[in-house]
Amino acid sequence: MLSYRHAFHAGNYADVLKHLVQIEILQHLCKKNKPFDYIDTHAGAGVYGLKSKHAQQTGEYKDGFAKLSRADYPELEDYFNCVKHFNSGDELVYYPGSPMIGEQFLRRKDGSWLFELHPADLEKLQANFTGKRHVRIAQSDGFSGLLTLLPPASKRGLILIDPPYEVKKDYDTVVKTLIAAHKRFATGTYALWYPVVERERIDILEKKLRNSGIRNIQLFELGRESDSIEHGMTAAGMIVINPPWTLKQKLQKLLPKLADTLGIDSGGNYRCETLTGE
Repeated sequence: MLSYRHAFHAGNYADVLKHLVQIEILQHLCKKNKPFDYIDTHAGAGVYGLKSKHAQQTGEYKDGFAKLSRADYPELEDYFNCVKHFNSGDELVYYPGSPMIGEQFLRRKDGSWLFELHPADLEKLQANFTGKRHVRIAQSDGFSGLLTLLPPASKRGLILIDPPYEVKKDYDTVVKTLIAAHKRFATGTYALWYPVVERERIDILEKKLRNSGIRNIQLFELGRESDSIEHGMTAAGMIVINPPWTLKQKLQKLLPKLADTLGIDSGGNYRCETLTGE
């Protein structure tokens, strides 16, 4: 299925969590002079116009990134700077997707591998990266494409996996892919995004990862309201394998603030947990 378009959801609270986790990991990788690879299994278009028909139809960014301010969140300065890079004035007109956020941290010696199946988003993605020789873009299934790249020559990297979960089997596929990828590249950092629409599916996903034998897994979740099968997605999370040591420490302080700012009628909630130890 290829009906999902991230343009409807760009800059929402799920993006806030995903991208601040992504930035923290990329900054950690950049601390060493050694090269690394960035792999994005479901890259999307790269940049999204918030004045577009899609974005205006849902207005999700208004209850997400647009609600955050530099004054209230000085710890997110690098995140604000990433978004500011695509906006010439003070008005929020464009929001970068994960490939473009990654691009702002990659150095000449680092590599970027982007997978996208949707033809319209693929065309935009290719246009957004015109002239970037270190970026490889493929119209391919990101799950299988990822496995062909592991282990990367750099032996260091961030693998971001954020499928739309349009197909319910994606919940099983992400676990199988993570297990297979980890066997090939055990030292890589993997960041898996997930939506909370049916809590039972996330409980099963967590259990499978706990029982996978993979060590050093952390979970971070941000919710706008309590779990409910009536309201669609009520929360979103990131599961990180081999996270930077700074990540949990930072999010333990940050997630309560974000839940308070982005929650609906004081219903904001969060999780910050270790699924498996080192």
